[in-house]
Amino acid sequence: MRRRLYLTYLVLIGALLLALAVPLGLAYAQKRTNELLLDRRADATRFAELTDQAVREGEPAEGGDGDGGAGAGGGADPPGLGASAAAGTSDLAAEALRYATLYGAGLQVRDGAGSVLVTAGGHLGGRRAAAEVRRALAGRTTARLPLVTPFGPRHAVVAEPAGRDAQVIGTVLLVAPTRAARRDIALVWLALGAGAAAAFAGAAFAARALARWTLRPVAELDAATEALAAGQLHARAPVSGRGPSELRRLEQRFNAMADVVAAALDRQRAFVADASHELRTPLAVLSLRLENLQPELRSPDSEEYARALEEIDRLGALLDDLLALARIESAAQVAAGPVDVVGELRPRLEAWAEVAAAGGVELAAGLPERLTVFCILDTVGRIADIALDNAVKFVPRGGHVGVTLSRAGGEAVLRVADDGPGLAPDERAAARGRFWRSPRHSNTEGSGLGLAIADELARAAGGTLALLPAEPHGLVVELRLPLGDSADGGR
Repeated sequence: MRRRLYLTYLVLIGALLLALAVPLGLAYAQKRTNELLLDRRADATRFAELTDQAVREGEPAEGGDGDGGAGAGGGADPPGLGASAAAGTSDLAAEALRYATLYGAGLQVRDGAGSVLVTAGGHLGGRRAAAEVRRALAGRTTARLPLVTPFGPRHAVVAEPAGRDAQVIGTVLLVAPTRAARRDIALVWLALGAGAAAAFAGAAFAARALARWTLRPVAELDAATEALAAGQLHARAPVSGRGPSELRRLEQRFNAMADVVAAALDRQRAFVADASHELRTPLAVLSLRLENLQPELRSPDSEEYARALEEIDRLGALLDDLLALARIESAAQVAAGPVDVVGELRPRLEAWAEVAAAGGVELAAGLPERLTVFCILDTVGRIADIALDNAVKFVPRGGHVGVTLSRAGGEAVLRVADDGPGLAPDERAAARGRFWRSPRHSNTEGSGLGLAIADELARAAGGTLALLPAEPHGLVVELRLPLGDSADGGR
């Protein structure tokens, strides 16, 4: 989101700078074009006056093609408009030659019939020159030039009618280079571009800081919600005081909401823990009194008495599981750290091998020599106990249960696989819920909290618990935990 907001700022800043720089650049180019037109039209007007004077005095330039003026090109008169003509040459031809030499322009004088009287310099052809000559013969002067930019046009074409009043007795065509104007415009455009680039860089730096300042509360809220989703119920947004006031208020209200939710969860867990703990005493007393009543019972009542004791034991196991679950959820455990999971599992597997053998089930284990994981002490052992208890409970006589421990990337993977009846896909999705029991096993001993406790233990340890199908039938309980010290992880 910060990147999108930053890019939005950059687009807006760039559009604003373009909206300022482009009109300024075009305005200067138009101004410089108009200045060029006025300067060249003034020169053309001067030559139109000289043409009018020469035509009226009957002194047209000799060598109308301009070559005759070349002989006067070596005259010693200083260049410039209005200088005296050299002896023996036409004033108009000499003046045109000096002008063309000085400014690198082309100049052509025609009479009223369109015949060329004087030609000096080059670049006098082209459609635009012919069009301007026709306009001048019609008595109209050049009113505008194409916009001059650093890329062209290379020449400015100006035509001026010669004559007095409404009588046109000749025309002056002036084709002047635009090199100086293009250079000036290029310098101004470069200055505008450099200024716009510097302004854009400064604005981009400010926009980055503004985007960071604007979205700082959002980033803090994101971090807080991520921590809450990971089970850290005491995580809160820091409310650093930076960012828009509306988002800071949102942080405060989020923290207040999180406090309310955490308090409600704490009260719920405290109630479950207290209720489980407090119920154990009267339940123990009730069990003791029932046992004391056994000598007073008649023989036909023995079966009902045994069932009552079984229900008392079942209720005690349920309270123990509820208390364990409440303690796990309230994080009433020691801190996580490196744990030698092989040393934790080996004695438990030896004990479970005897239990499985008594039920006619074969238990096989494959453990490495050493594997260290980062978790809470006794987490792996308790989860293995839950998975093995379910496996031995549901696998029929003659079945097999396998326990493997291995590495997979940066994780340790514990798998408890059996070849029992297994669970359907929808049952595997619901099996980690509290008090869930399969309809097929509703009469089997258990509280329905075992896998829920295992799932909470795995999550509290920073790992994951998955229920997978076994081939051709059965269930796989897979626990993944982050490896501990990498130096020990591979031994």
